[in-house]
Amino acid sequence: MEFKQALNEKINFINMHLNRYVPEKENYQSNIYRAMRYSLFAGGKRLRPVITIACCEIVGGNVNFAIPLACAIEMIHTYSLIHDDLPAMDNDDFRRGQLTNHKKFGEAIAILAGDALLNKAFEVAVDESIKNGVNLERAMKAISVIANASGSEGMIGGQVVDLEAENKEIDEQHLKYMHLHKTGALIIASAEAGAIIGGATEDELQALAEYSKNIGLAFQIQDDILDIEGDQEILGKPIGSDINNKKSTFVSLMGMDKSKAMVRDLTDKALDKLKIFPNREWFLAELANYLVNRRR
Repeated sequence: MEFKQALNEKINFINMHLNRYVPEKENYQSNIYRAMRYSLFAGGKRLRPVITIACCEIVGGNVNFAIPLACAIEMIHTYSLIHDDLPAMDNDDFRRGQLTNHKKFGEAIAILAGDALLNKAFEVAVDESIKNGVNLERAMKAISVIANASGSEGMIGGQVVDLEAENKEIDEQHLKYMHLHKTGALIIASAEAGAIIGGATEDELQALAEYSKNIGLAFQIQDDILDIEGDQEILGKPIGSDINNKKSTFVSLMGMDKSKAMVRDLTDKALDKLKIFPNREWFLAELANYLVNRRR
C-alpha cells in the first residue's frame, strides 16, 4: 500500500504538469490540442516519467527540476504510440480501451498530433529548464540523452528493425537488439535524465542505467506474455495482436516458460544494481517487482 500510494502521488504530480504543459486551447488549430490530449491522457502507466522522478530522488536531486524532462519523455512516448497505431505501422483500432488516435481524429490529424507532441516535448524540456534556473550543463546533457534515445539509434531505429523483421525468422540476439532500442532506449534515457539532472555520480548514473536496461527488457517480455495470457478488458487492446501481425516475440521464439524465467532473472539483475543506494532503493525496487506482476 505504501508503494501504491507513492506511485499514485508521482503519477498525479506528472499529470498535473502535463495538463499545464499541454492545455486545451480554443483557436483555429484547437483540434490538434484535442488530439494531443486525447492520447496523452488516455490512462497510460506513466512508467517512464515515474522512473525519471524516482532516479532524481534517489541521487538526492530536486524533483521540480526533473519534472519537465519527465513530462517531455511521456510526450515522446505518447507520440510514438500514436504513430505506431497508424495503418502504415501496426494498424490498431484500440489502445488502452479506447479508439486509437487516427480512428478518433483521422490519419492526418493523428500524424500531426504525434509530430506536435514530439516538438512540445523539447519545447518544454528547454524552456522550463531555463525558467527553473537549473544547472544548464546538466539540463543540456539530460536533453541530449533523451534526444539520442528517441532517434535513429534509439526508439525509431528499433521501430525500423521491428518493421523489417515482420514475416521473418529472427534469432534471440536480433530480437533483444530490437527491443533494447524500440522500448528500452527511452526507458534507459528516463533513468539517465533523472539521475543527471539530480546530480548523480558516474557510479550512480551507471547503476541506474543498468537497472533501467534490465527492467526495460523485462517490461517488453512481460508485454509479449500478456499478449497471449492477458485479459483483453484489462489490457484495453485485442489479445494476440503480435501473432496476427506476424511479429517475432520472446514467447514465440523461446516459449512461455523461458520467457517468464527471463523476466524474473532480469528483475533480479535490476534489483542488484540498486545495492549502491542503501536505504534509498525501496521505491525503485518495488517498481521493478510491480512491473513483473502487472496485468496490463
